[in-house]
Amino acid sequence: MRHFLTLREFDRSEIESLFRSAARFKAERAAGRRTGRLNGRTVGMIFDKPSTRTRVSFEVGVQDLGGRVVFMHGSETQLSRQEPISHAARVLSRYLDAMVIRTYSQAGLEEMARFASIPVINALTDMYHPCQVLSDMFTIWEKFGKIDQLKIAWLGDGNNMAHSWLNAAAIMDFELSMAVPEGYDPDPDILAQSQARASVTLTRDPVAAVTGAQVVNTDVWASMGQEQEAAERALRFKPYQLDAELLAKADPAAIVLHCLPAHIGEEIAEDVFEGPRSVVFDQAENRLHAQKALLEMIILGGAG
Repeated sequence: MRHFLTLREFDRSEIESLFRSAARFKAERAAGRRTGRLNGRTVGMIFDKPSTRTRVSFEVGVQDLGGRVVFMHGSETQLSRQEPISHAARVLSRYLDAMVIRTYSQAGLEEMARFASIPVINALTDMYHPCQVLSDMFTIWEKFGKIDQLKIAWLGDGNNMAHSWLNAAAIMDFELSMAVPEGYDPDPDILAQSQARASVTLTRDPVAAVTGAQVVNTDVWASMGQEQEAAERALRFKPYQLDAELLAKADPAAIVLHCLPAHIGEEIAEDVFEGPRSVVFDQAENRLHAQKALLEMIILGGAG
């Protein structure tokens, strides 16, 4: 049994295997075919945070694979009334074949995994968003035929997405250049671990980060739970907006990623978001295909 909590649970060969499976699932779905790989399996989804893409892509993915979903908002469970996580994990393990959890605390998620006897998938915490970065990497692999030896730029906050990109760089051998305002750096331990294994730079200069990059990636400036900081962040992050002038510094074949939802006119200009180099909606679609590959591997023990 394996969990998927930080991305570090998988090595490079396994992630590349997931890409191939995701491509297969994408082709099958385009041809109107579904598979019954999860027939008779039930996946529980416990979400404490709002969601559009994550919830729908996981629910549809399980159903495409022939499985069933039990969705629970965290407030609907006894966890909201201080039931110990260790108790809930052991009970739910006797009902379900896997759990997909979207919550605040990484420590709470890891406690659930520690006591569960079924796979636990991190669908977002305040520390990591590995499912998003897995599907983002699949999008890059789909567009370039590889991910290693590329330069990927990250603009903006040193948030959960940044942490997952740092983990990805350490596994997949690409160059990661992060432009982050002072005071908003990623976790120093996660940064140091990544820099020990990969070509990772942290700069205050967005031009330096983007220059020559094949992938330019950004995210909202104020994530869920940071709304009260939005005005201050808008001032601090304004020089990091991905606009046409900044994108012109990237490789001529560069693609633009954004994990959505986007605040047009803040972290990304409308002409870039809607422009020919944006693959944002391919990226969003690929959540479905990459997560189907992940579900197959993590529940059945290998990609089919």
